[in-house]
Amino acid sequence: MRSYLIPVLFLAVSGSACRHGNSSPPPLDPIVAPQTGPAVPRNPPNVLEQAAARVKVVTNRENHNAKIREAWNAMTGFANIPKDPSWDAVSHGCKREAPGASYRESPHLVSKDGVLSVALSYQTSVGEDGNVRFCYITPDGEQDPSLHVRPGDHLKIALRNDTPVTQSASTMAMEMSHTSGSACGSRSMTDATTNLHFHGTNARPVCHEDEVLKTMINPGTVFNYDLTIPVDEPPGLYWYHPHVHGLSEAAVQGGATGALIVDGIERVIPETIGMIQRTMMFRDQLLPKTIAQSDKTPGWDVSLNGIPILFPDYNAPTLEMIPGRSEIWRLVNAAADAMFDVQLVYDGVPQPFQVVSLDAVPINSQNATRRGTSITMSNYVMAPGSRIEFIVTPPNSSVKKAQLISRAVDTGPGGDLDPERPLLNISMKESDTRPFPPVAALAPELALPQNAESYPKLRFEGLDQTPPSAQRKIYFSSAETGTDTNFFIVVDGQEPAVFNAHLPPSITTTQGLTEEWTIENRTDELHTFHIHQIHFLVLEINGVPVSPSEAQYRDVINVPYWSGTGPYPSVKLRMDFRGPYVGDFVYHCHILEHEDKGMMAIIRVNPQM
Repeated sequence: MRSYLIPVLFLAVSGSACRHGNSSPPPLDPIVAPQTGPAVPRNPPNVLEQAAARVKVVTNRENHNAKIREAWNAMTGFANIPKDPSWDAVSHGCKREAPGASYRESPHLVSKDGVLSVALSYQTSVGEDGNVRFCYITPDGEQDPSLHVRPGDHLKIALRNDTPVTQSASTMAMEMSHTSGSACGSRSMTDATTNLHFHGTNARPVCHEDEVLKTMINPGTVFNYDLTIPVDEPPGLYWYHPHVHGLSEAAVQGGATGALIVDGIERVIPETIGMIQRTMMFRDQLLPKTIAQSDKTPGWDVSLNGIPILFPDYNAPTLEMIPGRSEIWRLVNAAADAMFDVQLVYDGVPQPFQVVSLDAVPINSQNATRRGTSITMSNYVMAPGSRIEFIVTPPNSSVKKAQLISRAVDTGPGGDLDPERPLLNISMKESDTRPFPPVAALAPELALPQNAESYPKLRFEGLDQTPPSAQRKIYFSSAETGTDTNFFIVVDGQEPAVFNAHLPPSITTTQGLTEEWTIENRTDELHTFHIHQIHFLVLEINGVPVSPSEAQYRDVINVPYWSGTGPYPSVKLRMDFRGPYVGDFVYHCHILEHEDKGMMAIIRVNPQM
């Protein structure tokens, strides 16, 4: 991922804010079809060029990590911010468990009477490894809680930014112009500004809900979120994280992430009734400064629920399962940049698992006349931001070694190294205990419907049969500028430009329509397409229609790197703008290093006339 200076912050916007208004390509999750079509002229790199490219990537990764540390080196403690008497949070710092610790989870907070009200303190601290950490602390000192809501609930979050103002804050402050009654947080931003994105939800892109373009929460200020979970929100796994352009990678890589779960999957996937559920947040973090980058060094260390899994020992946490009792595992790739190709392995043999949901949408449950099903997979490539929920059958007594691993992911000559590594060791309990509540216990009043008429209608019904109102081609590209690299996401026919919120939206459409987008990758490293507010239906991969098991609804998808010959890798997607979301929101590469460096653009959805 090339060179990196600290990103230019393009978030400031004039006008009113928040009106009501070496080798082969990697597998595309879940597979990549063979490339077809006319060749695109370009000389493929030879072996020496590939080696030189790898050396350059390693050097640039080292420089980039140093730049991140330099930018945040003033954050060595907490600002002396006066506390609101009604606020009981204390500065705990962002804690991490020791490598190899027993599996643990963040606290689970569940809505009551249609409301979940949470107070969160956004904090930072510096770990023993020299890395800056970020986290959310509740008033009783719990860190990064998992939030449980149901369709139609209100989610209310009072978020206070308790990070310190660094010495360089004044040089990065940017003025925002607000009109009376429409201010969305602070009028200027600093290098410690934050906000929240509720990834995957179809909440409205308006102030105090899921708006990231103009919402700025500066140190010492409190901002109140109040969003309504749509009544047709699919039950499944979502997540929340900061989304200030230019600061996203550092905040997410520092650990400021949490799970958001819309309960009720047992209504559409009957197999999950009564199962123990596990929520697993996979994150990445900078390697310690004492470890030199090389072509064998991973781009990042990783962690599971705050338990580090560090290079080179990869001492993973251990989870105890109950013999004979299947569980539902909910995995979030909450890393800023790292890829995970997850696989269960018992005594060296890959194990199948039953996938019940991808990106928070239960498998095959979009039609109001049928329940959901499951599909069998043996591995799944998790792009940053993606989620998968699957049923795990515990190993039998004869198994000596059981693990969840990540297989190596090839991100391309210009990408970073995501090697094979263990993520979780599995052992067996002797007694029948329940350390975590079963799915049904979290929402006992949501009884599984007994007939199709009472089945909850989900929003995607008929999308696969709806003719698109427009067809668009969008592509990822990049350009080196000598000491840096610019990243672009470009609508075909427009000039490449790094993200700038002053510019008009790259795409304008109308509420109620559907569109067909082809996303191409014209670079030598993998990119991850994500769009806010909506899901899309995967139609084709490299021009080949996907099988029914792959034609799922997603909000994140990898587009493999271009090898230098043949057509550009691509995916074709059916975009669903039929929901109530009207306004400006973004689409971008969810490798946040790329997003911070410009690979993001705005789409505007106008109301129906």
